[in-house]
Amino acid sequence: MSKDIKIKQKRVKKGFTLLELLVVIGILGLLAAFVVPAIVGKGDDAKRDLVCTQMNSVSQALDMFKMDNGMYPDTEEGLKALVSNPDADKYPAYSNSPYMKRIPKDSWGQPIQYIKTGNSFELISFGPDRKEGGEGNNADIKYSQCNK
Repeated sequence: MSKDIKIKQKRVKKGFTLLELLVVIGILGLLAAFVVPAIVGKGDDAKRDLVCTQMNSVSQALDMFKMDNGMYPDTEEGLKALVSNPDADKYPAYSNSPYMKRIPKDSWGQPIQYIKTGNSFELISFGPDRKEGGEGNNADIKYSQCNK
């Protein structure tokens, strides 16, 4: 008879009670309530950081261009001057190989804007709204404002 009782006890203890399941679901809910807000929005920050990293590599190529040619390309020549020589007469010391194989696009698939400012330059991404200007998350990303 004691054998029958042990068999019944084993069969009864195979599942979780409703109360145990509710406690686990409650704990998971509380964890999600604390973790999810910390994670949401980090994707936008990562995209902005990636744009600054891309701009940094373009900046280095522009600096190499200037070392060889004594000046940065004109705004009209743009970043295309890093891929091929825009004017052999103007840039006779242009490198035998391009300064960049291709011009990177920003995190939203748009070309990075280049503006020559005297003896310097500015690189700009229009950000997620793909329009000049904007505020908050849609604000333009400027190389001069990136943490280098």
